[in-house]
Amino acid sequence: PIEGERAPAVTRTPDVAPPTAVVEVPVTRATPPPPSVPVIAPTELRIPAIEAVLPVRPTGVQEDGSMEIPEHPAEAGWYRYGPVPGAPRGSAVIAAHVDDRVFGIGPLARLRDLDEGAEVQVEDQSGATTVFVVESVEYIPRASLPVDRFFARDGEPELVIITCGGSFDEATRSYSDNVVAIARPAPDE
Repeated sequence: PIEGERAPAVTRTPDVAPPTAVVEVPVTRATPPPPSVPVIAPTELRIPAIEAVLPVRPTGVQEDGSMEIPEHPAEAGWYRYGPVPGAPRGSAVIAAHVDDRVFGIGPLARLRDLDEGAEVQVEDQSGATTVFVVESVEYIPRASLPVDRFFARDGEPELVIITCGGSFDEATRSYSDNVVAIARPAPDE
């Protein structure tokens, strides 16, 4: 969607493509947060609507400029150079492989099935859980991923969950798209 417009409705695909280990999520230039800012890293991502529970570990940037993502699709990476989930400003990014030739299908394979309003929970090192509500889920061609927007350190707080989707290219062993769920902090009750 264009900045300021509402995201299009969720687009669903019937089946998960054959497994691969290739995922590229480009990121904005990595700069660590100021040392005076305490960081309480996320440790677990839970999405009850799709029965997904993944441990989360801090990750950085690979040599090619893409986000480092844990090899096993049952483990997610949090982009440690950006905001933590629940920070008052900016986009916290958590990403995981959709599948892998060795390990099989991962918990985020059903990310595309999330509906608007679904709950997402992120637990941190202190044991606190931050609850988010899904605002949109969309397929975005990998070459068109709005990196500056999804890895923003300022602006309204949001959680960006990324995995792969779309068609699978055997030659490159990669998917055509990223499946991206955007969630906002749940309102205080």
